Amino acid sequence: MGSIRRYMTFVGPYKGKIILTICIGIVKFGIPLLMPLILKYVIDDLVSGTMSMDQKLRNLLWVMAGAFFIFTVVRAPVEYYRQYFAQWTSSRILYDIRNQLFSHLQKLSMRFYNNNKVGEIISRVINDVEQTRSFIETGLMNVWLDLITIGITLTIMFFMDVELTLIAIVVLPLYGFSVKFFYKRLRQLTRERSQRLAQLQGHLHERVNGISVTRSFALEEYEGEQFEKKNHKFLDKALEQTRWNAYTFSVVNSITDVAPLLVLGYAGYQVITETMTVGTLMAFFVYLERLYTPLRRLVNSSTTLTQAIASMDRMFEFIDEQYDIVDRPNAKPIPVQPETGRVKGEVVFDNVSFAYNNDGDHVLHDINLRIEPGETVALVGMSGGGKSSLISLIPRFWDVTKGRILIDGIDVRDVTQQSLREQIGIVLQDNILFSESAGTNIMMGNPEATEQEMLDAAKAANAHDFINELPHGYRTELGERGVKLSGGQKQRVAIARVFLKDPAILILDEATSALDLESEHMIQESLAKLAKGRTTIIVAHRLSTITHADKIVVLKDGEIVEMGKHEELLQKEGVYHTLWNVQDFGQPIELPVSLRG
Repeated sequence: MGSIRRYMTFVGPYKGKIILTICIGIVKFGIPLLMPLILKYVIDDLVSGTMSMDQKLRNLLWVMAGAFFIFTVVRAPVEYYRQYFAQWTSSRILYDIRNQLFSHLQKLSMRFYNNNKVGEIISRVINDVEQTRSFIETGLMNVWLDLITIGITLTIMFFMDVELTLIAIVVLPLYGFSVKFFYKRLRQLTRERSQRLAQLQGHLHERVNGISVTRSFALEEYEGEQFEKKNHKFLDKALEQTRWNAYTFSVVNSITDVAPLLVLGYAGYQVITETMTVGTLMAFFVYLERLYTPLRRLVNSSTTLTQAIASMDRMFEFIDEQYDIVDRPNAKPIPVQPETGRVKGEVVFDNVSFAYNNDGDHVLHDINLRIEPGETVALVGMSGGGKSSLISLIPRFWDVTKGRILIDGIDVRDVTQQSLREQIGIVLQDNILFSESAGTNIMMGNPEATEQEMLDAAKAANAHDFINELPHGYRTELGERGVKLSGGQKQRVAIARVFLKDPAILILDEATSALDLESEHMIQESLAKLAKGRTTIIVAHRLSTITHADKIVVLKDGEIVEMGKHEELLQKEGVYHTLWNVQDFGQPIELPVSLRG
């Protein structure tokens, strides 16, 4: 029950509302318990009684008037407020949980996202959290109301007839044993069903994102078969859980149906022998239904709570995912220059080695590199040489395995992640744009910026003109991942975002390699303006775009093999010279084995 104890920390702030809801619920569930007493009074005292006709009619009128008042005027607002407070409380608790989970998501490392499907993560945050709603409404409210209803009903029944009440509850131990017997297996099956559902959603999310690949390769039929297999695995688990659920209901309901038969037989005998009135029999039998209806609801509740607790287990399993990248206890904001609010921008790689997994091979080996403030440095080399891995260490998307990275002489692990990343702007080959408007996407560079500053950033990135031509200008929704824009347009919006951020250190990761020449020229112009006065690190595929760099660093198999200016490296006739010839002349040169990444 560790998950329940942990879940109660979210419930704590709303205990008052829950208690209030239960109190209102007691009134709501208590009102129907008056009906059998009214029935008994009408049968025994009014129908079979010795009062005069006028007295009987007057009493009947008063009883009905009181009953109508209670069952209409009183019960309606009681019902409303019980439902309202129950829903309000559960919605607020789930709101708090989702907020914490989203905050947790943003702190998880890139390793976690590399190892988990997006659809499965979303399933944890949405489906599993929503499943726990029933624990609040059922486990913390309805179960208690049902137990209180059972207690009140049993009290009334004992006052009416002790022997008959004992007969009515003789099957309760069997009921309790059967619920306990089915509970454990049902919880396990529910967890397995939730896992299969998450896998199905993960698969679906990937295929929806990759629909263009499916169509271009005419894989619709194949993908349909693959989805059917995943769907069938979920169906198998769902049906297995359904079967066990059905076993639970069939056994428990059969047990609870035995009690009315026992009561009817014994009470019928007492009426025949005239030791019990007909009114008492009728009232007792109605109370019996009032007793076993909440008991049956408790069976439903046990199933529902089992599902909720299984979802809790998965939710807390996700919450317990450890952070790979954390601020040190004494971490402080990175020092900035008072006049600019930015760091100077010196970046030093001091004997840096890096592996993506603790027991994996290193992808970077003993990297030593100094980048002066305002300097432009290009990283080049064959694919897999370690260029993207190297730049991902600067904003601490990953941490070095050995060595250290210094900014203005301070180890990046000694400062807070937020203050570090505020000083770094990144433009990728495939920048992520969100489905919101063009203006909103640019404002993500600095949510505190003014509209005029946002417009200036768009103009600096050569994005203002094409944005104005969109159907609704800056308010135009861009679609998921900016699907309504061309590659060059997406890049310019991403560059405008970085302009608005105004970072001290700029990282360009193959920012133009996927563009046509016309778009590339326009983007290069924007990037040249963006890089002015900033420390700029460029990962380049097209070497013609980095001939202006102050320093070119050639990486091969995770090591720096050459370093210098463009002309200097060409004169060496080494790795850079060979790469340049391949790209410059377009010759199908077979690289020597020693140069292959």
